Amino acid sequence: PQAASSRTDIRDCSTDPPYLPPTATNTTARLAALRDTMRAHGVHAYIVPSTDAHMSEYIAERDARLGWLTGFTGSAGTGVVTQDKAALWTDSRYWTQAERQLDCNWELQRTTWIESIGLWILEAVPVGGTISLDPFLFSIDTWNSYSQALHGSGRTLVPIETNLVDQVWGDERPSSPSSTIYSLPEAFMGSSWQEKVARIRQQMEQHVRRPTAVLLSGLEETAWLFNLRGDDIPYNPVFYSYTLLTKTNISLFVDKRRLSVAVQGSLRADCPGPLCVELQEYGQARAHLHRYAQGNVTIWLGTEYTTYGLYGVIPQEKLLEDSYSPVMTAKAVKNAKEQELLRAAHLRDAVAVIQYLLWLEKMVPQGQVDEFSGAEHIDMLRRAQEHSRGPSFQSISASG
Repeated sequence: PQAASSRTDIRDCSTDPPYLPPTATNTTARLAALRDTMRAHGVHAYIVPSTDAHMSEYIAERDARLGWLTGFTGSAGTGVVTQDKAALWTDSRYWTQAERQLDCNWELQRTTWIESIGLWILEAVPVGGTISLDPFLFSIDTWNSYSQALHGSGRTLVPIETNLVDQVWGDERPSSPSSTIYSLPEAFMGSSWQEKVARIRQQMEQHVRRPTAVLLSGLEETAWLFNLRGDDIPYNPVFYSYTLLTKTNISLFVDKRRLSVAVQGSLRADCPGPLCVELQEYGQARAHLHRYAQGNVTIWLGTEYTTYGLYGVIPQEKLLEDSYSPVMTAKAVKNAKEQELLRAAHLRDAVAVIQYLLWLEKMVPQGQVDEFSGAEHIDMLRRAQEHSRGPSFQSISASG
């Protein structure tokens, strides 16, 4: 086989000057600016994850901090920057892509374990050093794993609520979404939002710990609870939001200006009262939770979707933790109407797939189709089906 270095689509950092493919991003200026900001904050290593403040699997452009900083656009990865080094950890799906997109400022680490990130940090940061991250981008479990990896090493893990990458990204960072948040048409609702709220409150009543509130951080939790939809994240019908549901109050943290008049009317139809939704600004969630947590309360949350930034404001004895919130588990159980709607959606999708297979049988022998044009064609066939809102992920198309 040919030597790897003769492949021109991946970087070669061993030559002088190093060889970079046209797909690589020059990150020198970005790293220099981030390092200046780190120095100003007294930070020796900064950890940058690939997720958003809601632990979403897919993220919006404005949350693609790792992608902007490194040039690497894969969906999973972690970057760490010190004053003289930068490294990216990602899994085997993305190793080739990373070699095409990273420049030679970055070391590629072919693992995803936090232990290996921790060991690298211990080697790169001297005793007495400070390691920082944005607490709103790390789940409770991930924070604990980093905390454990650095425990007793003489280095300190310090959360900084100002995101340092955002500071450097500045005006170039994509703006917040402004599209309208709309109501799911009634024909597609399995239950009204008022019924869903009543069921969750019933679970609160029946729980042995008698929680006084449920905190929702996962975007699909709030969207499901209120039968609302948005398009803040590609392939996902969700919108930036948090919800704090108590026995007597409902607080929805969202950009109010984006709610249609009909939606606002539906949420506020029962005001004042226990089914009145108080609309609060998205950015106020943490401060509101902090105030609420001062009282004689117990807050029920799912650790998989709650960030350390929110979790940290609730005193330990006032927490009721499960892996998933009661809303996430309720959402997973479909009632008869939802099951019927799911089956109907699968039938419409099956029609599109059959049309596609027929088209392929005609086109492939003519040499008229490649993987990319094939994926575009099936997207088009699906869009032509009634009620289509687009695919749930980019079509993964391969042959041979």
